Amino acid sequence: MTHDARSALLSAALAAAERGWHVFPLRPGSKVPALHGQNTCPRTGPCAGGHRKWEQRATVDPDRIRTAWARAPYNVGIATGPSGLVVVDLDVPKCSGGISPAEKALPDITDGAEVLSVLAGQHGQPYPGDTYTVRTGRGGTHLYFTAPPGVRLHNTAGTLAPLVDTRAWGGYVVAPGSVTNTGTYEVVDAAPAAPLPGWLLDALRPAPKPAGPVSVAVTALSGRYAEAALRNETATVATAQEGGREAALFRAARALGRFIAWGDLPRHVVENALQQAGESTGLPPAQCRSTLRSALNWSIAHNQQRRTA
Repeated sequence: MTHDARSALLSAALAAAERGWHVFPLRPGSKVPALHGQNTCPRTGPCAGGHRKWEQRATVDPDRIRTAWARAPYNVGIATGPSGLVVVDLDVPKCSGGISPAEKALPDITDGAEVLSVLAGQHGQPYPGDTYTVRTGRGGTHLYFTAPPGVRLHNTAGTLAPLVDTRAWGGYVVAPGSVTNTGTYEVVDAAPAAPLPGWLLDALRPAPKPAGPVSVAVTALSGRYAEAALRNETATVATAQEGGREAALFRAARALGRFIAWGDLPRHVVENALQQAGESTGLPPAQCRSTLRSALNWSIAHNQQRRTA
């Protein structure tokens, strides 16, 4: 890495900080944080009072930034939560390994930008592209929005739709100017970050949690058929074999979403049952949640009128 390249990365970090965005170093040529982990924390310096993660150590202080980037040609990470940002990550299908079961659910899929355009149209809104925009190393798109005051949003993966993720509290994005083995992150539109559109905010608000533990068995809240379908689909997910677990979870949510739309099953009952079943097979909790929300949202939207089961 040349001195000029290192200076360019320092400039990228300082430019982000000037916008009020909290930055931290990523490993050179990588998207992985360069800061130490909890197991190797020296409990000195910034961590003297206890281990501080990358989100806590991200900064807008130019002196701290210059000191950090003097050590190595670090790529630049932007901690979205402390920066007051919600970044919509519009991906492209991965060439290696094909596309996921969720992606296959959309016919003729091209990329996340097209999916977001379709979603915006369904809400009677234009594509929300008039904001700070970055092209990722793989050719995807990052749309930067300012987070609404008083609302604490977190990361999502496929919640809105396949190939559409978001980064907020608990997440970060690679800043423009950073270089990875897939390419360089480049600014496409340097406009100020626009406020998060209301329809996106509504879609990203976390679902209310149930008041207490929920049993898979549903009594008077649903008909016998809905109750049987919930038991059968939950059992199918719980017994899915490796390699087909996410697909089974996705299919089950699609099948049960109609009962939510028809008022036969409460959504939190279905989500809780399938979440437990998915986790029991070894799927990560976050992956279960994102798959469930994407599939249920689609099924509910497409089953507003009751049909013969």
